[in-house]
Amino acid sequence: MGGFDLGGALRRIRRRADVSQRELAERCELSQSAVAQAESGRRDLPAQALARAAAVAGLRLVMVDAEGREVDGMGDGTVRDMSNRRFPAHLDTRYSEELWWHGSHRYSRRQPWYTFDRDRNIRDTYRARHGTPADHQSPLPGDSPADRAATRRREYWRRRAEERERAFLAGEFAHLAEAFVCACPPDCDELDDRSGKPVHAGGCPCLCDLA
Repeated sequence: MGGFDLGGALRRIRRRADVSQRELAERCELSQSAVAQAESGRRDLPAQALARAAAVAGLRLVMVDAEGREVDGMGDGTVRDMSNRRFPAHLDTRYSEELWWHGSHRYSRRQPWYTFDRDRNIRDTYRARHGTPADHQSPLPGDSPADRAATRRREYWRRRAEERERAFLAGEFAHLAEAFVCACPPDCDELDDRSGKPVHAGGCPCLCDLA
């Protein structure tokens, strides 16, 4: 496939719009010499100027892939960093607590909501496993680390309740003298986000699920 023929495109635009170089230049806020030099291949035009010229003829600029399918630009409403800056376009965004290894004891900055991996090997591994995202992820309600931790806790206890109900109906508790009652203090629930092995506060009298 050859390079883009700017001169040919401008001539096509002028022919479809039935305008002279001077008329096209006036409608695109360009000089007549800029249009003439672009048509003759002696200079380029900014993309925005070319888009305005195309609009004069009822046309628009698009990107297409190797199969001729139109490709949109990246979305403007995708997730941002904590300073409201866009993430690097070539990197894949993810929730910050996924593979988050900075504990509060060694990392004083506030945990961001979203992050990305600079390591190309890590990125390529995830892309091979899950595919390459077409764009950065979109923000959703409940995306903060605290909200997502609360959601995981609710899901954990929901699954626990379902499992205990199943076990009870199956008669698996029939040999117990009395039902187990969790004695964990509220501090345990604050420490444990239910993403791995149970975490208990110091002095917890219950220590359930640690045996």
